[in-house]
Amino acid sequence: MSEAAAATFTPADLALTGPAEQEVTGEIAVVQRMLDLNGARILELGCGAAEKTRLIAEKTGAAEIVAVEIDPIAHQKNLQITDLPRVRFKSYGAEDIAEDAAQFDVVMMFKSLHHVPGNRMDTALEEIARVLKPGGHAYISEPVFAGEFNDIMRLFHDEEAVRRDAFNALKRCVERGHLQLKEEYFFNNRIRLQSWEQYQHGILNVSHTDHQLTDELLAAVRTKFLAAESEQGFVFDIPNRVDLLYKPA
Repeated sequence: MSEAAAATFTPADLALTGPAEQEVTGEIAVVQRMLDLNGARILELGCGAAEKTRLIAEKTGAAEIVAVEIDPIAHQKNLQITDLPRVRFKSYGAEDIAEDAAQFDVVMMFKSLHHVPGNRMDTALEEIARVLKPGGHAYISEPVFAGEFNDIMRLFHDEEAVRRDAFNALKRCVERGHLQLKEEYFFNNRIRLQSWEQYQHGILNVSHTDHQLTDELLAAVRTKFLAAESEQGFVFDIPNRVDLLYKPA
């Protein structure tokens, strides 16, 4: 594992939004740039359908990944995965981590902190600090509330408040000394969709959220989505913020 940076950043160093021009890259490339996972024991909170879990297991030298998803439908599907021998799937909430203290080199949350109930975010970050080994890292990736993809989604699922809550919880975590900020990094990840039907299946019909759109609202979302069509299909650059925290040794 890499050494913690000598510099200590304060809550004031955390930025809600990044520069106008940001690198377009995949999340796993960002993980590999920021962390050495060789031999690491990793806890991933909110693993969803385990896409990131698979990439980490296949593209890094991680020794073990405990991948956690509280949504029962997604968790049951994950339990059917049999080709990732270094991965164990579990189900519990980030605010009540069912693991012993100081067990993990790295805890990861990919776009999942803002899904924790607002009054439990502080507890979730305290739990992350508890299960990290001294010198261990927390990789917290959150979507920035901006961009064309976000403008479509906010029509039926406005996450501005919960994303701000997650950001403020991170600031409080650093301020209280539970974890320290090592680096903050902004990047865009690019997604390509081929059709409105793909958007419906992958975004509107996810198992963890029942959006229940009226016919009128569904038509408005469809119209705004179809307006983004290009020769390459539907291409969106989604801004992200990564806060890399560490537990003082």
